[in-house]
Amino acid sequence: MPDIINSPTIITAAGNKPKQIEEFIGLVNSNNKDVSIAKMTSPGGWIEPGQTPEFDEYTIVLKGMIKVETRNESFEIHTGQAIVTKKGEWVRYSTPDENGAEYVSICVPAFSMNIVHRDEGI
Repeated sequence: MPDIINSPTIITAAGNKPKQIEEFIGLVNSNNKDVSIAKMTSPGGWIEPGQTPEFDEYTIVLKGMIKVETRNESFEIHTGQAIVTKKGEWVRYSTPDENGAEYVSICVPAFSMNIVHRDEGI
């Protein structure tokens, strides 16, 4: 039997500015530990602490551009593009453009503060 998700749960985001996270599927909104799916609305100039998560993250940009940094490279992901980051690899997300960005993030397994392993600061 299908499960209908009537609305997301709004979650507080890490970073230097307020970012809206709408979790539709995941530990918080649907008690799903296998996957989390959330829509992000991020303001211009937002940056989060780096992290070394225990999950793969699949990100699709709906509007704007996100910057994704690894230890060795930096990527600008624009509207209609996607990026996959792998568990165990350090990564940091930001939205440097003044208009910010909207994007969907899918984490496997589901995002959890216990497995994100954020850097100190910000």
